[in-house]
Amino acid sequence: MVSHPRKILHVDMDAFYASVEQRDDPTLRGRPVAVGGSPESRGVVCAASYEARAFGVRSALPMAWAVRLCPTLVIVRPDFARYTAVSRQVFEIFRGVTPLVEPLSLDEAYLDVTENAWGEPLGVQVAKRIKAQIREETLLTSSAGVAPNKFLAKIASGWRKPDGLTVIAPERVERFLQGLPVDALWGVGPVTAGKLRAAGIKKLIDVRTAEATMLRSAVGSYAETLRRFAFGEDDREVVPDRPRKSIGCEETFARDLSDLTAIRSQVEDLARHAAGALARRSLLARTVTLKLRYATFETITRSETRLPPSRSPEEIAARAVSLLEKTDAGRRAVRLLGVSLHGLEHVVPGAAREDPATEQLPLPSS
Repeated sequence: MVSHPRKILHVDMDAFYASVEQRDDPTLRGRPVAVGGSPESRGVVCAASYEARAFGVRSALPMAWAVRLCPTLVIVRPDFARYTAVSRQVFEIFRGVTPLVEPLSLDEAYLDVTENAWGEPLGVQVAKRIKAQIREETLLTSSAGVAPNKFLAKIASGWRKPDGLTVIAPERVERFLQGLPVDALWGVGPVTAGKLRAAGIKKLIDVRTAEATMLRSAVGSYAETLRRFAFGEDDREVVPDRPRKSIGCEETFARDLSDLTAIRSQVEDLARHAAGALARRSLLARTVTLKLRYATFETITRSETRLPPSRSPEEIAARAVSLLEKTDAGRRAVRLLGVSLHGLEHVVPGAAREDPATEQLPLPSS
């Protein structure tokens, strides 16, 4: 039996938080907008509009630095409840097309549309219809990549942002890979890309022939995955939502974080997102786990368990931030942060520790 290539989509909303703000406030349209905290209180950029990105403003940048780059920057405090409501609309569209939807964050997901509700034989037609439906129902744009696997689909979705659509057909995979720089690889940030270039690895295809010891010294245990990706190989399946043993979210930063204050701010934000997900599901958690990946790709976790279980955003955020003390954050550059909650149990109706106020925090999990 001939095995036909899968049709995988990666759909990513364009500058999601900032775009929602510009949609809902006409005075912000066409202006450089950053969603995040105050520069006076050492706030961090959560999201930047494309007008702001033209000045170099990016996610995870300290807001004070962002203002220096763009003096006309409009700063908007985040409204996660509103973003979550829009996210639900988008994911309803996804799940109306296929049950094989794997959320990556509030604003992006993988979809396996090899079989789909519309009976469309071409992945590109599915992507076009999804993009059109998102625009019609939310008045927002999205970018999509269509490819035989998740790795290529994710690269493709970022190829022509905003409002982009890039298709990598199976017969075009090798040609597409030949033209990619090494930092196009998922998981290769600026620091790692610099190490690889210093070793003569400038294009993605150079990874194929790189000496194993050198590659491992540059990216650690990620070396073999990197080599498979360099050949365009990725057999990971799209894994839909499953009953959760844990709830959490994480973020990989476009630029490695070195400032401890910025790192703390990101951890607190992630922890509050996770706590909000507990509230939406009427769950409590005993264990808070911090995940941290250094610029060297070394990944560590630190956990703390307490009784009774809790879903208080303030408590969970404080516990997550305190776990940073058990890491080298601030002394070593950080490329990924994550907070997850374990030891989950359902709230007992009417129990004293159920706090209705936390229901007002419908924050995302990923």
